[in-house]
Amino acid sequence: MAQTTVPLQADVFLPLAQGAGIFGQLWDFTKRKPLGAAGAVVLLTLVLAAIFADVIAPYDPIAQNVPHRLREPGTEYLLGTDTYGRDVFSRIVFGARVSLYIGLVSVLIGTVVGVLVGASSGYTGGVYDLLVQRIVDGMMGFPPLILALILVVAMGPSINSVAFALAVTYIPRVVRLARASALSTCQEMFVDAARAIGGGHLRIMLRHVVPNSLAPVFVLATGYLGTAIVAEASLSFLGLGVPPPSPSWGGMMQFGARGYLEAAPWLTFFPGLALSGVVFAFGLLGDALRDVLDPRLRGR
Repeated sequence: MAQTTVPLQADVFLPLAQGAGIFGQLWDFTKRKPLGAAGAVVLLTLVLAAIFADVIAPYDPIAQNVPHRLREPGTEYLLGTDTYGRDVFSRIVFGARVSLYIGLVSVLIGTVVGVLVGASSGYTGGVYDLLVQRIVDGMMGFPPLILALILVVAMGPSINSVAFALAVTYIPRVVRLARASALSTCQEMFVDAARAIGGGHLRIMLRHVVPNSLAPVFVLATGYLGTAIVAEASLSFLGLGVPPPSPSWGGMMQFGARGYLEAAPWLTFFPGLALSGVVFAFGLLGDALRDVLDPRLRGR
């Protein structure tokens, strides 16, 4: 009796092929940009530490234990304790949540608003473009940190206030970059073809102009993540960031530098080391993404 064979469907192996393609691209990126891959590993560690802070931290980050105040780093307290007996390592781990939240929220808001305003300005032109660019000029006239200080003072120090204030400082530069990319994209033939077949302005902008303007903005946003973490630390160092007792790397550095820099240098050193490592990792990843996404640099 002849056996019948059922042909294998290609769709069965499609998810495996796609997964292999993703891992292959990641491996190729690692070989081409090892420093960028190292930065990505550091940032992945930061994300995991923020997510699983309750599991990683051995102590409550805000619980005071005055008899154990100013303990030096050792086996019981890995990175020592502060003047209230709080474990420095636990506060650094929980502080990663604050830094990551403020960085992601501020950059996400600034990027989304900046891309939409910048792309619409470059695509529309005319009076609207002129008005938007004059507003952007006025906002860029303020130093970013000074503008963030004004906004935080007006809204009151809190996590959300800091995130919103930093987002406002990033919008003008994203608008400028998105507008420049939109002006270049509008000269392409596929935009003329979309107009010729009767595509509406909103559809053309959202389907063609905005997606083709995202590559340079994405690289800029990656660098702004590190900048946002530094800005949050600066505001907390000045006493206008995340209010205590919530752990914040900038607040911990400010607390350690206020009279304990010589007696307990670990109070400032370890939060500063975490901050420097994360910002350096964002810089490495941003440079690698720029080389990969920029067509002019792909051949190098």
